[in-house]
Amino acid sequence: MKRLALACTVLTGVLAFIGFRAPSPATDSANWLMYGRTNDDQRFSPLNQISEQTVANLGLVWSQELPTTRGLEATPLVEDGVIYTTSSWNVVYAMDAKTGKTLWQYDPALDRTRAFFLCCDTVNRGLALYQNKLYEGLLDGRLIALDKHTGAVVWSTQTTDPTKAYSITSAPRIADGKVVIGNAGAEYGVRGYISAYDAETGKMAWRFYIVPGNPKDGFENKDIARAAKTWSGDKWKNGAGGTAWEGIGYDPALDLLYFGTGNGTAWYRALRGAGDALYTSCIIAVHAKDGSLAWYFQPTPGDNWDYDATQPLMQADLKIGGRTRKVLMQANKNGFFYVLDRGTGEFLSGTAYISGITWATGLDPKTGRPIEAAGVGGSAPTLISPDTFGAHNWHPMAFSPATGLVYVSAKTGSAYLHRPDTGWTYNPDSKNTGIDQSYNGPLKAKAAAMPPPIGELLAWDPVAQKAAWHAQSPVLETGGVLATGGNLVFQGRADGVLVAYRATDGKQLWAFDTGTGIIAPPVTYSVDGVQYVTVMAGWGGGAGLGNVAKTGPAKPGYGRVLTFAVGATAKLKVTPFGHDGPPPMPELTYDSSPELVLKGEQVYNGNCVTCHGRNAVGGALPDLRYSSKGTIESLDKIVLDGMLAPAGMPSFRKIVGPDDVKALQAYIVSRARAAATPVKP
Repeated sequence: MKRLALACTVLTGVLAFIGFRAPSPATDSANWLMYGRTNDDQRFSPLNQISEQTVANLGLVWSQELPTTRGLEATPLVEDGVIYTTSSWNVVYAMDAKTGKTLWQYDPALDRTRAFFLCCDTVNRGLALYQNKLYEGLLDGRLIALDKHTGAVVWSTQTTDPTKAYSITSAPRIADGKVVIGNAGAEYGVRGYISAYDAETGKMAWRFYIVPGNPKDGFENKDIARAAKTWSGDKWKNGAGGTAWEGIGYDPALDLLYFGTGNGTAWYRALRGAGDALYTSCIIAVHAKDGSLAWYFQPTPGDNWDYDATQPLMQADLKIGGRTRKVLMQANKNGFFYVLDRGTGEFLSGTAYISGITWATGLDPKTGRPIEAAGVGGSAPTLISPDTFGAHNWHPMAFSPATGLVYVSAKTGSAYLHRPDTGWTYNPDSKNTGIDQSYNGPLKAKAAAMPPPIGELLAWDPVAQKAAWHAQSPVLETGGVLATGGNLVFQGRADGVLVAYRATDGKQLWAFDTGTGIIAPPVTYSVDGVQYVTVMAGWGGGAGLGNVAKTGPAKPGYGRVLTFAVGATAKLKVTPFGHDGPPPMPELTYDSSPELVLKGEQVYNGNCVTCHGRNAVGGALPDLRYSSKGTIESLDKIVLDGMLAPAGMPSFRKIVGPDDVKALQAYIVSRARAAATPVKP
């Protein structure tokens, strides 16, 4: 054994001396080694064993159900027949890609009360893989390195102030031996930044702050000093927001890192002050060596509608205007598709990729700055499209070099009722959107009467800036996208159906019901000459927990990992979840006044809706209309005393009181009665 080890060491040294390198993600089609498969984040695999000719025979190889009903958003990584992926609450799994057998599991055992400070579920979008380590950002702000063979913790570093409402949901990015990660928490008033850490030791190499801090402490650099001039007053006291809560891209040739930034604190200019509020809602490039700013582009200056610029940033080399340009592309939340020069940030083109945008009439053709519509951005109530979930959100898109098309999960016809709360003051223990939940005017009825929004898979030509085809979905929410050399595009939906489309024209060629709604993107790889497709099904996330009305039949349930191959015939077993039929008539007999029910609705919409669903219609988490008499009567112990904190239902004592709980009881009972009682003709 000693001789064998010595021989391996000598061979490794010889290979290094002659310049041998392991296959890069760009040439290693058998594996899926990083978030977007390659650094350009195109999510295209050249594998073609599963093709438009063979996909009809695609079947289930194996499925492993996970002990969670919360959202699963991770992109699995695959190396040499091993799948590495993450579940809710940052649980990490290593699985045999051919059989689904768990090789090891790591659970960081996070404090469940942190759910209070999570915008959009206890989700994680995956890992980074580098040499013999896996890297994960945790919901409590830590960045950890795990041994990929055993799951043992190699190192752990706290990337955020643990006393503040930071969290991490994105997958880390590896750049020149560094692990780069951002954070989330803008609604809670934190100061956003990204940081780079030595991949071997976890020591911080540099940090780039996105928004200004206290001027009395001095500005970190000239770029932050410039940003401070675009803010009004002392909004740095609120943390200012601008968090980089989604993925970070990297171009090794330019040695540039790319990332999008989130909204300011609060959402509204009427509360936050006039100005562009740099560098919120921006696309930013920094030098990987030291984190210094290379360039920035702001799709929504002075953002007033929660239009983060954190959607996926995809790199490509496209022929534009007669010459090949190195571009960066984004289907922004605000409804416009942007093409930028990724070396300089120059605006090359931008076009609306959905219809019905109401916040802007177009873009300046030279600068890309939006032309805002009249009457928006003030303190008056307005109904704005797209809504706060955006025309496209964090869900990864894909690009096929064969078709030249970008495939995007898009939404048309969504709208959100905005009304700034002119009495808003910053509260570090609450969400600081600044929206007035008490509004009950005519726009509320108009919003409720709007036709259902439409979800689709959109094939977009980024050179011509126009749609090539649309594949309309029966549900609004659709998941991340995969494109392959078999002329296929794979995408899951909220109703649990995984679909394969023909990449050239959008014709549906295959579908499979996974049993639970899908928001995560599929991946593909090969083991022993067989091509597989793997996807994580798990309904949740911001849209899933919010359970917005008129979005179609979403399917909550237990999450699972599913793997497919041509000719496979395994049967899917699904553990039942949820309720059959309407809720029973509440046993509580007391009557509640309309005023108390209305107050309860406002308390609910301000605090409960993001987890328990719009109008108290639950999705992935408990539907409160089905609550027992004992649960309703114990609501004060649950909401104020934190009786269910270990399960992820923390105390809300700092922001609601006993009178609010009584109103909540009245509202929940009224919603149960409305659902249990048949509507009279």
